[in-house]
Amino acid sequence: MEKKVYVIRHCEAEGQPREAQLTERGMQQAKGLVEFLAGVKIDKIISSPFRRAVQSIEPLAFSKKIRIEVDERLSERILSTKALEDWQEKLETSFVDLEAKFDGGESSAEAMDRIVSVVKEVLAVETENTVIVTHGNLMSLLLKYFQPNFGFEEWKNLSNPDVYLLTFCHQNVSIKRV
Repeated sequence: MEKKVYVIRHCEAEGQPREAQLTERGMQQAKGLVEFLAGVKIDKIISSPFRRAVQSIEPLAFSKKIRIEVDERLSERILSTKALEDWQEKLETSFVDLEAKFDGGESSAEAMDRIVSVVKEVLAVETENTVIVTHGNLMSLLLKYFQPNFGFEEWKNLSNPDVYLLTFCHQNVSIKRV
């Protein structure tokens, strides 16, 4: 059976903290996701617990009458618990060296394991079409897992929101930015 997983990066937000809300533009983008996915049958929606992620998918969940499942494993990756002036350089390093860790943060490998475990659970159940809402770095690491050449430059080109479709058929996966 073919399975589809729509991986969505949250809409434009006011900031990075867990409770940061969507901007006015982000709220409009969330409504746009409803139109964008109007013709898609969706069986399940799983979201990061961060407010901006949940707010990004609430209009779609309401329109499709689907309960949002919140999963901590979809939370934003913590690169470091300390403010890093060179955070982009460190992030770029983490795409090359998946085991690299910075003060109090998690490695790319650890973050990748989190999101991949969510996808593997989705593939193990009967649902055909699932939406996963997360954050740019975590989304990039999921895409890198299935497409190893996805890296820092591709992360920089992500938008808010952004949508990738992962189609699984037997042992094959295709990835398409939609």
